[in-house]
Amino acid sequence: MKKTGLIIVLGIFGFLILVGAIALMWGVGIHNTMVDKDEKAVSQWANVETAYQRRADLIPNLVNTVKGYAEFEQETLTKVIEARSKATSVNIDASNLSPQMIGQFQKAQEGLSGALSRLLVTIEKYPDLKADQRFAELQTELTNTENKIGFERKKFNDSVLDYNRYIKKIPKSIVASISGFVEKGYFQAVEGSETAPTVEF
Repeated sequence: MKKTGLIIVLGIFGFLILVGAIALMWGVGIHNTMVDKDEKAVSQWANVETAYQRRADLIPNLVNTVKGYAEFEQETLTKVIEARSKATSVNIDASNLSPQMIGQFQKAQEGLSGALSRLLVTIEKYPDLKADQRFAELQTELTNTENKIGFERKKFNDSVLDYNRYIKKIPKSIVASISGFVEKGYFQAVEGSETAPTVEF
């Protein structure tokens, strides 16, 4: 009888070890998938930053070209320079892509977008500037960069959606909580963005 009881205890113990090993392997698999999805979002964030940096790099050349037209409104140029400075001063650690941090970054970038829009509208009053070859090239580069920004933002939002969905689903949310995986933020549509602006050059 004692021998049978020992066998049962060892059998239960072995079963529990097996279940524990399977649960551990399952948890490790989920954790590794979270790491992959997190890295994809972080990598896409780098592409977003690169696109915004490209825009910021174009602005000094644009401002210098416009400055060449002495009668151009200095206040408009000053606002663009200030907005660029503010936008480039907001740096986000890729390990903290929280909704608050993404919102802060987006707000600074929208300020620059608004200043650029006002500059481009003001340029309408200067036909000689609009005809300037250097300005035309910069305007084309700026348009291409804005398109790239939109494309990279969408890809970033897609990767964040995939990541956020994964870490929020039960039982994966338990592993996420234990491992420290938290929700990431999205770029939000700007109010009025459902209507595309019309800008003519």
